[in-house]
Amino acid sequence: MNPMNSAQNPGAERLAAACLLSMTGGFLDIYTYLYRGKVFANAVTGNMVLFGFNLANLEWFSAAKYLLAICFYALGVFTAEAIHRVLPRARRIGWHQSVLLLETFCLAPIVLIPFGDLDFAVNSLISFVCALQVQTFRRVHGLPFASTMCTGNLRSGTEALFRHFSGEDQAELQKCFRYFLVIACFVAGAASGAVLLREFGHAVFLLAPVSLAVVFFLVTTKRQLAGIRSSIRKVIGKSRGK
Repeated sequence: MNPMNSAQNPGAERLAAACLLSMTGGFLDIYTYLYRGKVFANAVTGNMVLFGFNLANLEWFSAAKYLLAICFYALGVFTAEAIHRVLPRARRIGWHQSVLLLETFCLAPIVLIPFGDLDFAVNSLISFVCALQVQTFRRVHGLPFASTMCTGNLRSGTEALFRHFSGEDQAELQKCFRYFLVIACFVAGAASGAVLLREFGHAVFLLAPVSLAVVFFLVTTKRQLAGIRSSIRKVIGKSRGK
């Protein structure tokens, strides 16, 4: 992530935002696994393995579904970078907020898509969203992290824990705490998602776009919120004038 981008929006590195994004990541993973064909849409590596497996078994249609998810993940990274280039210095709404709005827009209609034949399309769309998120929110308090997977977080957190106990740097314990908190939130998102989906059904999926809307306000500065409110008032005023 461009350092300039963090300076423009320090709220994007807030621990609260990272925790909520991680909970959403865990929720999306358990949702696609339980209800959309036992696929972890957040992890493109797994899709690559399954793509190769289906190719080896000449299962062309199944292989194409995994390839589609892989391509949508790549498209998500490309789209996030394109948005960053277009909105590097926006005052009213910046890169992080624009990506969150796009994520919310992509996830909200999924609740209307029935289970079954269109699961591959849902998984591809969620892969796109996860790529947007992981490419955009890459640091928490200056530390690199991922909100849609935990392997790198576990490695970094354990490394920091070792450095703390080896006496190299006592500040490493705080780094370890932040990484393990993010991991705990990911697991909590998966666990609570499994329970809520089982108890209350598919409509619970709406919690994902709602949580991203909360993150939107967490990473938006007061100045940006004032600008957004001003723009909304202008639009309403013009509509009434007509």
